[in-house]
Amino acid sequence: MSKIYNGIIGLAVGDALGVPAEFKKRDTYKITDMTGYGTHNQPPGTWSDDTSMTLATLESIVRLKKIDLTDIMGNFHRWLYEGEFTPYGVVFDVGGTTRRAIEKYAAGAVVAECGGRELSDNGNGALMRILPLAFLSWDYKNICNVSGLTHAHGISQKACLLYLSAADGIMRGKSCKKVLADIFSDSWSKTIGLRDPWELKREDIKSTGYVIDTLEAALWCLYNTENYSDCVLAAVNLGDDTDTVAAVAGGLAGLLYGCGGKRGIPKKWIEQIPKRDWIKDLCEKFENQRESEEQ
Repeated sequence: MSKIYNGIIGLAVGDALGVPAEFKKRDTYKITDMTGYGTHNQPPGTWSDDTSMTLATLESIVRLKKIDLTDIMGNFHRWLYEGEFTPYGVVFDVGGTTRRAIEKYAAGAVVAECGGRELSDNGNGALMRILPLAFLSWDYKNICNVSGLTHAHGISQKACLLYLSAADGIMRGKSCKKVLADIFSDSWSKTIGLRDPWELKREDIKSTGYVIDTLEAALWCLYNTENYSDCVLAAVNLGDDTDTVAAVAGGLAGLLYGCGGKRGIPKKWIEQIPKRDWIKDLCEKFENQRESEEQ
């Protein structure tokens, strides 16, 4: 499978594993396999806003063969108000900053003015959907613009850059430890308060919806495990914002370990993901576009 598919389906599987446990307190439950119902009363394999907004971003890029901020925002609007890009046509989870940004767009605001710019607007709603940019010739301006559709504060934008840097390093064949060392040698990691994962224990990790907590938790899970399953299950069992931490970790772990085999994304989990054939087809179209552009 392509690296694009490995990353996107890895994100979706992590998201789906975390949905039933979202908002639960750490160590009051134990997830060991794909389950359902729970917090949002959804069937096993159901993904949340994390995957929906990732797919909405990816679909726009594939269809237009470029980043078009207005079109991406239009997809977000159709997701929130019409249920597109959802497993079953129903939106059951959306963050406050994200909702406010889409409501501004619906009311006629230009896309550059929709995203939240306050310190309190640094939830993980941009980080959770930014992975498609890892497969493009992206730059910081593009990251800021795509993040800024909903989350326009510098902390969120820098967190997105560091996450994409990790994804890029993995795709270039760097080891997990080398990727993380590169991230934490970047002065921005300290500027936004990101702590080195090798210095942290599980009890030190927060798994809240704050973007830095989410990124830190995901990187900690990646550093402390050696296969996809252990990585995403470690994320899910941290509690609180389980779906997003597992989605962010799952995107990187999918890129690192691929699908199948002893270390990759288990086939039995992929088979429980709704619309998986459509997701695969979308990723293949993106991969073919990239190959055509490189020739």
